[in-house]
Amino acid sequence: MKLEQLRALYRQPLFDLISQSRQIHLGHWRGEEVQRCSLLSIKTGGCSEDCAYCAQSAHYSTGVEREDLLSIEQIVDVATRARAQGATRFCMGAAWRGVRDGTEKFERVLEIVREVGALGMEVCVTLGEIGPVEAGKLKAAGVTAYNHNIDTSPDFYPEIVSTHTFQDRLDTIAAVQASGMSVCSGGIIGMGESEDDRLRMIEILSELDPQPQSVPINCLMPQRGNRAAGSASAARRWTHPNFTRRPGALFFRRRKFHLLRRQTAHRQKSRGRCRPCIAERVGIEHRSRFSHNVHNGHGRP
Repeated sequence: MKLEQLRALYRQPLFDLISQSRQIHLGHWRGEEVQRCSLLSIKTGGCSEDCAYCAQSAHYSTGVEREDLLSIEQIVDVATRARAQGATRFCMGAAWRGVRDGTEKFERVLEIVREVGALGMEVCVTLGEIGPVEAGKLKAAGVTAYNHNIDTSPDFYPEIVSTHTFQDRLDTIAAVQASGMSVCSGGIIGMGESEDDRLRMIEILSELDPQPQSVPINCLMPQRGNRAAGSASAARRWTHPNFTRRPGALFFRRRKFHLLRRQTAHRQKSRGRCRPCIAERVGIEHRSRFSHNVHNGHGRP
């Protein structure tokens, strides 16, 4: 969908959009299942990149201490407890620029993926920049989904990051798509961007082929010490509910569209505890692993 079409969609009355989104949702998903996922930061803090929103960047003093990559034993222990509590997907994130084939770090990551996959869980990772070789090896090791957000529009991107480019983000996504892994990619609102920046971000996501299987739209939660700390004013926050209902009409084939998810850029380590799930209270069932195809919604990928 092009920018002018997005502007027209965005400027419709809010309740008209809610009604349209509901009809699209019912037309493509009438199930009563959700997937329970567990997320673990396997390497926290000390990142070389200067992303303005991130509490893990080494460029800012945010109180987040640098930690080394967790051991395989620690990670498998957390994943095992998550599985016991109903999680069928295990997601692992690492705070660094990226991984490269032939390095000890990448070999350790591949081994971690194999061990978690051996538990019978879907494996999702967010490891920063990768190329075609790394993507192929991650897929072969058992990764089913790769998270790599584009964050914002190409024009606004230099305002929040200077250590890599917007094109670097797109190159990683292209490598992931070519490997056969599914793509999780979205962005963050509330960093000082304009409405057109937000719509341009959605335009780019909607024109990826295939579209991302998961589209997280995050709301910035400012972290003291980083550059984006003063960006999310009360006035901007009023626009968030208005914005986050619109993209749902564009990604209706995707099984996962996360609305107004809080983005702190510091994902705390799971200790194996699980809060009561609101889905259970409203009669939604938990979906089993591999019950959807990453491209067309049918069968195992």
